Amino acid sequence: MTSSPLAAAALADLPLQRASSLSAATTSPSVVPTEVIPGSEIAKRYQPTLPGLIGLLGGTGLKRGVTYLVESSTSLAMAMLAGPSSAGAWSAAIGLPSFGTHAAECLGIDLARLALVPDPAEHWLDVVATLSDALDVLVVRPPGRPRDADVRRIAARMRQRGSTLIVLDSSWPGSELRLTVGRSTWLGLDRDGHGHLAARHAPVTASGKGRPYVERMWLPAPDGTVRPYEPSTTLRVVQ
Repeated sequence: MTSSPLAAAALADLPLQRASSLSAATTSPSVVPTEVIPGSEIAKRYQPTLPGLIGLLGGTGLKRGVTYLVESSTSLAMAMLAGPSSAGAWSAAIGLPSFGTHAAECLGIDLARLALVPDPAEHWLDVVATLSDALDVLVVRPPGRPRDADVRRIAARMRQRGSTLIVLDSSWPGSELRLTVGRSTWLGLDRDGHGHLAARHAPVTASGKGRPYVERMWLPAPDGTVRPYEPSTTLRVVQ
């Protein structure tokens, strides 16, 4: 990675956008994140999370200064971002050109506090390092596999700043927790095959230092939330 001045110069040349400028005016649902009282000891170590993710994340929230690896689910990564964002955190989505601002807003992400860097290309490591100095949560989809030395530098920066990194990829050395989404079941089509896909659920495996934990999750539920699965009596399973 380059030094801070060079990284800032590279970032200045990228198409960074405020997400709120891309969204139509809509009304977000009320999102109640897990209570992490500002200034408390727990707030020094954790960021708030949505109630529906407490089980997957170990019962408290997103740890500060660590990296989470999410496989095969942008929806899950967005939901992880929604807890801190709805509580006032500043965040960024890096390397996600198809990031859905409407879906993000529906989950509770504050678009006024979200920066988008859709295509950082070869500068993505510099962007992550630079934004980690100013923002609380970063979601990134790496365009390639980084060197171990670069991963260690980013990890050190996250620990120093107390930021949280969420990586959408198949591997990331030293991640605090790996969240792997299994085969999805979709719901919503009418019996005649018409209509729209309205919801899906899938098993999510959380593996880290302890024993793997598996929970079936809505990704998203019929009401747009991400939370533990419960059967729906109003939607039809798509075969």
